[in-house]
Amino acid sequence: MVTMNISAARDNLPEAVETARTEAVFIERYGRPAAVLVSPERYEKLMAALEDAEDIAAFDAAMNEEGPNIPWDQVKADLGWE
Repeated sequence: MVTMNISAARDNLPEAVETARTEAVFIERYGRPAAVLVSPERYEKLMAALEDAEDIAAFDAAMNEEGPNIPWDQVKADLGWE
């Protein structure tokens, strides 16, 4: 992890982008985190992981809902899987 203040990031943007290829670059403003610079590949991995976590949370919520169960054979027929 690399930390830069916003002025240093602006003055050394090519270096910050190059560093972001291998590790996150945290950009601070007034000593507080303001942004994180990551590579496109890392961003895609993070977004995929977030989507997976959201899917799992939605599945868990659906499984906890009250209501009648639908037999698996009916679900497959409704989806045209048979």
